[in-house]
Amino acid sequence: MYKYLLGLFCCTITAVHAAENYEVVQLYTQDELIVLINKNQHLAQVKKDECQLVQDIEAHAEKVREPAYQFLWGDMLAWGVCVEKDPELGVYYMWEAANQGLPAALEQLGRYYTKGILVQRDIARALPLLRESAGLGFLPAQLQWAQLLVQGEGSPKDYEEAYRLLHHAIIADQKTHRQAARLLSQLSQKMPANVVARAKRIAP
Repeated sequence: MYKYLLGLFCCTITAVHAAENYEVVQLYTQDELIVLINKNQHLAQVKKDECQLVQDIEAHAEKVREPAYQFLWGDMLAWGVCVEKDPELGVYYMWEAANQGLPAALEQLGRYYTKGILVQRDIARALPLLRESAGLGFLPAQLQWAQLLVQGEGSPKDYEEAYRLLHHAIIADQKTHRQAARLLSQLSQKMPANVVARAKRIAP
């Protein structure tokens, strides 16, 4: 009897310590999640939180229809992060977020269509997605859009807008800054000098 009570006591103490060490993960706010997405840290954060928020993320994507959560849920499904992999449903939720104007979703879909990731390569479909994301101030989209235009894709009518957005972008990272400078130089060679000057004067 004594051994039984001692064992029960030890189990209770262990359970208490386990409960004390268990950290409840708080659901991200929309703004917090957008910061994670823009830094491309959203999937890593879900893994870091040990997949505790999967049901909440799904609910916010499906029922509340918050664009940042739709994008996160889509990415999780597309790449099998904490859930069973389902690329088709994943891309569907990326589109749901893009249709609500989330810049990162527009950019990612544009990038996927540019490179043929999960979907068939389709530059004609990629260009408007990247253009819209770029217009919303999303630097990765501005760089990709300019790169496609430099390569001869898209319309010359877009050169000035792409140049204007990238010229006025604030870029702290030196490598990215050099990439932008190179693209601006290449774009400028495709436009008359007065158009380049005008693009430099008019801020987004």
